[in-house]
Amino acid sequence: MDVRIEPSWREELKEEFEKEYFKKLTEETRGEYLKGKVFPPPNQIFRAFEMTPFDKVKVVILGQDPYHGDNQANGLCFAVSKGVRLPPSLKNIYKELESDLGIKPKEMGDLEEWAKQGVLLLNATLTVKAHQAGSHQKKGWEEFTDAAIKVLSCKREKLVFILWGNYAQKKGEVIDTTKNHLILKSPHPSPFSAHSGFFGSAPFSKTNLFLEMNGEKGIDWVGIRPLNK
Repeated sequence: MDVRIEPSWREELKEEFEKEYFKKLTEETRGEYLKGKVFPPPNQIFRAFEMTPFDKVKVVILGQDPYHGDNQANGLCFAVSKGVRLPPSLKNIYKELESDLGIKPKEMGDLEEWAKQGVLLLNATLTVKAHQAGSHQKKGWEEFTDAAIKVLSCKREKLVFILWGNYAQKKGEVIDTTKNHLILKSPHPSPFSAHSGFFGSAPFSKTNLFLEMNGEKGIDWVGIRPLNK
């Protein structure tokens, strides 16, 4: 079936698009958008793939569901649309970024600059009903995103997988560990768990050190500037 997704990912995932679960998922999701309010907007469902082609991925950050509030979800995990107030988890991500790298980040909600540099910001479930958290779980999205992680971790080497929280760590069990990837695990940046080990985990510096040691350019973690300057 014809799926509007970035060409390199379309090639890598073409077998998934022909499976019955995906055909059913597509039909049900299309129906949900016709019946009521669903996030993100239809043209942003596959935005994580559009922004970060298969061969450009350096880092993978796994999320769970899109935000279910109005005007928040934009297809990138943890990110929100421009002009929207930063959610608590994203605020804590920026706090850890400042602590880790000693820089004051420019707190932009969209995170598209990360994606453009090779950070795949992938939710496990790619759609959600408005104001109903988790409403599109167990409909097939998890199987599809598992397939994306599997093929990426199998065909590419020396990537960084950042797994925040139990859900992401469970999903990360499909990562091919024979390809010399760096897998970083910590509690979720949510206010409920950030103080249990997310703060102080230094994922940004560890990621860049690994990338640079393996001949890759580190990630410029968005509009950053040194402190006290």
